[in-house]
Amino acid sequence: MQITPTTLKKIASIINAEYIGADNHVVKGFNEIHCVEGGDVVFVDHPKYYTKALQSAATTIIINKKVDCPEGKALIIHDEPFTAFNQLTEYFQPKQYSSVPISNTAKIGKNTLIMPGCFIGNNVIIGDNCILHPNVVIYDNCEIGNHVIIHAGTVIGSDGFYFKNRKTHFEQLQTCGRVIVKDHVHIGANCTFDKGVTSDTIIGKGTIIDNLVHIAHDVTVGEMCLFAANVAIAGVCKIGNHVTLWGQVGISSDITIGDGATIQAQSGVGENVPAGKVFFGTPAYDARSKMKEVFAVKQLPSLIHKLYDK
Repeated sequence: MQITPTTLKKIASIINAEYIGADNHVVKGFNEIHCVEGGDVVFVDHPKYYTKALQSAATTIIINKKVDCPEGKALIIHDEPFTAFNQLTEYFQPKQYSSVPISNTAKIGKNTLIMPGCFIGNNVIIGDNCILHPNVVIYDNCEIGNHVIIHAGTVIGSDGFYFKNRKTHFEQLQTCGRVIVKDHVHIGANCTFDKGVTSDTIIGKGTIIDNLVHIAHDVTVGEMCLFAANVAIAGVCKIGNHVTLWGQVGISSDITIGDGATIQAQSGVGENVPAGKVFFGTPAYDARSKMKEVFAVKQLPSLIHKLYDK
């Protein structure tokens, strides 16, 4: 999330926190660790990730322990960095709910058909020659390209599934990103796409998505991909161009799938997939090797039978 540049002193005052650094140290935005840039604030609340945060591109780090401040950066000391990050999100991007079917701040392109029961939120942009079937929901700030078809019941821009486990409850991270759907995308019925935590979930040009597909926060999908029904992609995954995911494929978070790869049905992907490869199984790996393994397992009963017959 980018903001009008402000100062370290201002940011620390909003969350009532001590800081290490120059009062006029510049802050330009807030981002999760996987997409930070210079000028950004990032938070870290576990020693396991201190080094990653301190060495990231972020130039301001909200942290729950006093540590040496890297040169050119600033620290904000707060007992609960997760909560502090939420407070900053709410301050700079307060929620504004629309109570009408199509917000008066939405921009709808030429020859676009919006069928009954749809909801179009604040600042949504929808391009030309699109079709939104009944009961499609587009949350605030999302962007839909030209020649996009979205079938009934699909929800685009819901909150990311990002919670911190407290003793008495789960605290939700206040997601403030968007979903961007490029041109010529076809989305089936009852799909759900979560907005980015602080940036964007992106669906590439010409991608075809079947019914009942879930795409989580900050996922990037390339061009001309094909996803069959019941695919579920966890947060921060990067899917290349011309990737095929067959039915009921599940992909763990922060996975990269290379261009032209294919994942066969009912596979569970827990590691990166090289470009052009065909993966299968749970855990998924090279399909030929996996099928040999399956065949070998099938031989075990007969081998055991022969062993005991002796």
